Amino acid sequence: MIKTVDIHQEMHEECGVFGVFNHHQAALLTYHGLNALQHRGQEGCGMVSSDGTLLKQFKGEGLVKNVFKKKDVDALKGIHAIGHVRYSTSGGGGINNVQPFLFQSQNGPLGLCHNGNLVNANKLKGYLEQHGSIFQTTSDSEIIAHLLKRQRGSMLTRIKESLIYVEGSFAFLFLLENELYLALDKQGLRPLSIGKVGKSGIVISSETCAIDAVGAKFVRDILPGEVLRISKNGFESVFYSEDRKHQMCMMEYVYFARPDSQIEGINVYQARKACGKVLAEEAPVDADIVIGVPDSGMSSAIGFAEASKLPLELGLIKNKTSDRTFIEPNKLLREQGVALKLSVVKSVIKGKRVVLVDDSIVRGTTIKQLINLIKKAGAKEVHVRITSPEIKYPCFYGVDFSTYDELISANNTPTQMKDLIGADSIFFISIEGLIKGVGRKPGAHCTACYNKEYPTYLYDELKQANKEIK
Repeated sequence: MIKTVDIHQEMHEECGVFGVFNHHQAALLTYHGLNALQHRGQEGCGMVSSDGTLLKQFKGEGLVKNVFKKKDVDALKGIHAIGHVRYSTSGGGGINNVQPFLFQSQNGPLGLCHNGNLVNANKLKGYLEQHGSIFQTTSDSEIIAHLLKRQRGSMLTRIKESLIYVEGSFAFLFLLENELYLALDKQGLRPLSIGKVGKSGIVISSETCAIDAVGAKFVRDILPGEVLRISKNGFESVFYSEDRKHQMCMMEYVYFARPDSQIEGINVYQARKACGKVLAEEAPVDADIVIGVPDSGMSSAIGFAEASKLPLELGLIKNKTSDRTFIEPNKLLREQGVALKLSVVKSVIKGKRVVLVDDSIVRGTTIKQLINLIKKAGAKEVHVRITSPEIKYPCFYGVDFSTYDELISANNTPTQMKDLIGADSIFFISIEGLIKGVGRKPGAHCTACYNKEYPTYLYDELKQANKEIK
């Protein structure tokens, strides 16, 4: 017997960007690339293409497969294109904020898309408005276009000079008629990679899974602080800052990225599996079976089961008719259960002491519903093991938990949390265990949501909204 319940997604991704340069099917490749990145943003998507002389735009609210019809992709025919899937972590929703943006000026058209979040957006916007800028959206991404307009020199120089003023996380794509520019923040907080397709085509993607999806070959990752110009003459690389670090967001490995992606040379599936093994060493438990929460908890559950020598069972099944991509970032909708549907296989669970492995706990409502469901299915005990450290601090770099109030670990000890969610025990991997499992070098990561070690300066308005941050 299978019992089913609606389970909402606790955390939302930032965004995803994809681009193609010098390929006769640029728009079609971008469409497939965006589909492969759909997990990174579900509220809206769009594309800007160029035939070498004219830039065209199409965008809408919703999933890639629902927004784009064949006629829309056909209308964007050209040799270059950039695309975006969006989750609104800054500036709110609405069609005006769906990217890519397309700007018109005396210097010519400019297509722009952005993954990340600018922590000094309010200060920059205030300054720009005082000096004559009129904003068309509430997105922080538009700020860079106004900064570009104030600079002089070549486009490469203007991008370099503009980025000096920007703080936070960003992976930018800028499309001109016959040039494509990429830029990554100096901390390297967000992933961005390039590949080759066909004889002379170039693809750019937030994750390598989308590079693979369009039949391209991975070339390399964009480096922190790098601005890369792509033209018919090849590549030109410069850096806008000398103060550069590799501080990739650890939540990319824990939750955001697809398991078949490589993030800075590390396979996400292997990293999650290794973290499951480390967690089993740090928090062994006397139990009968291990089950993982689909999807991102499954890899870690495999590692936990192997290390603990417990059988791995398929105790939770994701309903194929209810996809994570239909989730909306609305508190009321979450409470009403408009989200994932997971089924519990009662015959697997009944009478068993269960280890429930998941990737993270943010607000705690999903895990509480799952534990209740598993116990109703007849489990003797439910021991929760989480392959992320406790998320105690807000994220300001593009993840949708930006206040203390919504973080269950910020307001409760693990013991209190255990009682709140109805678990028999709960254990989170240590920060050191996470770093060991992922396999990154010391200091080469952002762990701010775990330990408050923010890699950038936090501006007054952020501190005021979160008074515990000093």
